[in-house]
Amino acid sequence: MGDFLGKDVELDVTSIAHGGISVARLDGRVVFVSDAIPGERVVARISDDSKKSFWRADTVSVVEASPHRRDHVWSAASIDRDPADRAGGAEFGHIALEHQRALKKQVLTEALERMGKTTVDVDVQPVPGDDEVNGLGWRTRISLHVDEQGHVGPYAARSHRVVRVDDLPLATAEVETAAPLDQTFPGEERVDVLAPSEGGARLIIGDQRRTTIVERVGEREFRLDDAGFWQVHRGAAGVLTEAVQALVDPARFDPRAHNLDLYGGVGLLAAAVGDRFGQATRITSVEADARATDHAAENLQEWIGATAETGRVERWIRQLADAPASDRSRLKAATVVLDPPRSGAGKAVVDGIASFEPAQVVYVACDPVALARDVALFREHGYEAEAVQAFDLFPHTHHLETVVRLIR
Repeated sequence: MGDFLGKDVELDVTSIAHGGISVARLDGRVVFVSDAIPGERVVARISDDSKKSFWRADTVSVVEASPHRRDHVWSAASIDRDPADRAGGAEFGHIALEHQRALKKQVLTEALERMGKTTVDVDVQPVPGDDEVNGLGWRTRISLHVDEQGHVGPYAARSHRVVRVDDLPLATAEVETAAPLDQTFPGEERVDVLAPSEGGARLIIGDQRRTTIVERVGEREFRLDDAGFWQVHRGAAGVLTEAVQALVDPARFDPRAHNLDLYGGVGLLAAAVGDRFGQATRITSVEADARATDHAAENLQEWIGATAETGRVERWIRQLADAPASDRSRLKAATVVLDPPRSGAGKAVVDGIASFEPAQVVYVACDPVALARDVALFREHGYEAEAVQAFDLFPHTHHLETVVRLIR
């Protein structure tokens, strides 16, 4: 091992893998290749040959280009740069937007089939308006890291090395204008730039005191901390609101049941359910971040039956297992909405939810492989994916968002 490190090799790229990388083979060994497209022949530089099962490489030139290859939307991430100096965060930026979605569909459907034993045919839908601007200008939040000299920038792809850039084409114009790319912040670790629905762009430098901001989805306002979680794409909260409203089956929804919104944040999806089914809706939003829970309680106050509770979902679900019989019947009639972190809900949470035998589960996922693992766990309890929608909430990256309805 080590004999090939740093060497350039010619590779035929055959397929796409999870994580935004392509797959090739060199003398029978799998090589994961960045900045390539399936169907291409490329020259790639070996960046890691330490493992027996696979190596990693970065494309440095293209011998035979895919018809889907485009000039990279961000020059800072182009293959014209040395791989060590390429900005991360736009790993699909060299691929035509429509083909990006085809590749994301392939990753999603293959993961669900291979791991979740679930066959679906679902297209990855764009956010309205994205195609008109080539999928640019959508990020309302961006994190810039600070190097030892105080300069800010994104991390280089697949590293924690800060690279300096002149522009941020995935950011909204407001965020890009506010980003202090030419300033220094000695002693800080990061600078966050955000532009909420109201109040203009702002910077969060290090651990500065939190303030409350307002995000708007349609006619509804949500209050949250400026450093709190909110969907990054300017249209994502609206898209997910509509998707959850569409995937909750009204024939299986009981507004008086013990309906749950797990990993509920500041109440976005609980409000989506409440708006869909009216003032009588009962729903409990559960979130580990106490500040987010405080905001959720305020954001959900118009529904008398809506509550927000602070707790780790796994522990909170486990406590519900000891609920009296009357509560168990309300849980059996329940709709459970969950939007876990990128790592997924996991076995303990899925087992806990399934033990209540809820009428339906609506799962919002930002990682297709984690989703597929959890779908497999739900299948062990008799739940099948009945409806699936997928959305391109992260153009020019490998990420996508999926919403699934699971029923017994």
